[in-house]
Amino acid sequence: MAKKAKKVRKDKRLELKIVNPDAAGIDVSSTEMQVCVPLDREADNNRKFGAFTEDLNKIGDWLVGCRITTVAMESTGVYWVPLYMHLVSLGIEVYLVNAASVKNFVEEKTDEVDAESLMLMHAYGLLKASYQVNNFAREIRNLSRHCDSLTRAASKEIQHMQKSMELMNIKLAVVISDIAGKSGQEIIGAIISGERDAVKLSSLADWRCKTPVEIIAKSLTGNWSEDLLFALKQSYDLYHFIQKQIIECEQKIQELAHKYSVNLPTQSNEFIRSRKQAHAKTKVAFDVEEYGHKIFGVNLMRIPGINQGTLLKLIGELGHDFAEKFETYKKFCRWENLAPNNKITGGRIISSKLPKRKNPVGQIFREIAVTMSSSKSPLGEYYRRLRNRKGPMGAIVATANKISKIVYTMVKNKTEYDENLIKISDIGFLTRKLKNMQKGVTKLQAQIESIQKENDEYIANLVRVAV
Repeated sequence: MAKKAKKVRKDKRLELKIVNPDAAGIDVSSTEMQVCVPLDREADNNRKFGAFTEDLNKIGDWLVGCRITTVAMESTGVYWVPLYMHLVSLGIEVYLVNAASVKNFVEEKTDEVDAESLMLMHAYGLLKASYQVNNFAREIRNLSRHCDSLTRAASKEIQHMQKSMELMNIKLAVVISDIAGKSGQEIIGAIISGERDAVKLSSLADWRCKTPVEIIAKSLTGNWSEDLLFALKQSYDLYHFIQKQIIECEQKIQELAHKYSVNLPTQSNEFIRSRKQAHAKTKVAFDVEEYGHKIFGVNLMRIPGINQGTLLKLIGELGHDFAEKFETYKKFCRWENLAPNNKITGGRIISSKLPKRKNPVGQIFREIAVTMSSSKSPLGEYYRRLRNRKGPMGAIVATANKISKIVYTMVKNKTEYDENLIKISDIGFLTRKLKNMQKGVTKLQAQIESIQKENDEYIANLVRVAV
């Protein structure tokens, strides 16, 4: 395992010590890979390779022959992925570093210099690796992201269908809450098949629709333009094709999740289901909850706000061993960009803004936090309390931070979600709330007494005038 930088005292001065003697550096591009190893391993220690598969195999063989155990490479686009996965499969520890971390070298900008700088800085332990999941989780992550893109594409086709019907003055989207549901798709399918009778079309609506059939029939009278009907048919067919693609993608993810979970040790924790009812539109085609328990060792779906879709994303984005890669939950939250970037000078904080960067895992926890606005759980109360004090954006970040802390602690300690532990942290808030309510009662009593006193004086004056 690569080591961090170390300082040694020598002749009344401090020097950096080489902590990774078997380190190499790789500058990545779309067509070339510049690889540099220490001078004592090879006379021609800074070589240029191509980017084809046979070139990647040559790089791996050369590094193994040079007894290299750890490599630092820049995260340039997606060009690093094939080489990264190949080197990991060979047992070489790969540090994927941000290109900004090696921009401060004063030498001229060339591929050879970049590769040598990466090798040198990594040898002294000056580089920080980006967190990367293992190859099993990466496969799930790739398909999970692809499934998300298919879902977004399907939602666009729903918008296209709605636009075509609006241009024909078919107001189906006004009388039915979701045209992607059973009633909407039945009616649109009948329109595409050639049915124009509004009464017959309205009879296809499900009996659970709240809008009366007569109103639905009125909304289904339009101009039936041929070009718009053709566009409607294209969007309708494409939407259902994408839905089939999503199902196939989820089935493939199930195969990968099964392969992933089989290679992990059996979890000792009992599998307790969350009993959450999945919405028909967001339901995954396989039992994500069970696979999530096998991979993480705990059931994360018992946390309020986490459903099948978000759990599937977390499996791909985090992997089973993420809690081992981050020493504390604070470092985990900082990586997710859910912790303030405190800048301290002169003993005081001069800035604590969040960096302007997106982290996929942080985005997932933000999405979970948004659903807490109407939740009756302690997390929902926590969100609403912060929303009143900090506003919606501050409450979302703080709640996402709290949920990610809960997830990290559960996976790290292999303990299931316990709502009572969260309630204990609210004792201070409830005490303050009680004091504020008591102050409010005192003020109201004082107002009542003041009004009563004024009324008594007013009545007394009336009596005097009457006498």
